[in-house]
Amino acid sequence: MKPAALLDTARWHPRIARLYRYWLSIHPAAGGLPGRRHFDPVDIPELLPGIWLLDVQHSPFRLRYRLVGTGIVEAVGREVTGQWLDEAHPHLGNDATFLERYRQAAEQKRPEWRKGKPRLWVHRDFGEIENLLLPLARDGATVDILVALTVLYRPDGSNA
Repeated sequence: MKPAALLDTARWHPRIARLYRYWLSIHPAAGGLPGRRHFDPVDIPELLPGIWLLDVQHSPFRLRYRLVGTGIVEAVGREVTGQWLDEAHPHLGNDATFLERYRQAAEQKRPEWRKGKPRLWVHRDFGEIENLLLPLARDGATVDILVALTVLYRPDGSNA
């Protein structure tokens, strides 16, 4: 399933737009969403430090860090690969709005873009983040992984 309408990436950081174009390019010809088998890190090596993959559990809805790039580990302040998102960041436990973007990406099978204040990151050199969530589905329909790319912005507007 290709997105009904392409998203306008004009305001996006070039790395975020690059991942989105790559995700569009790996959609199976027969239709449906791409799966993890279509996503090859060798195709996007320059993006890997900011990439993170989340395993999606639907009932109840939970997310587990499957893979976390080195830039994200630094920003989070510790290694979180293999941990559930709610356990890795217990301060978000009562924030129902936080998971809504992730749920939308998984249930609606569509990308979710955001730019704003960080909510997971502890790195004090960054005042703003931009990220993109992209759904992957092993069977082409049921989202089982979310691929994310985050760009961190310093207070002067430059990014890492």
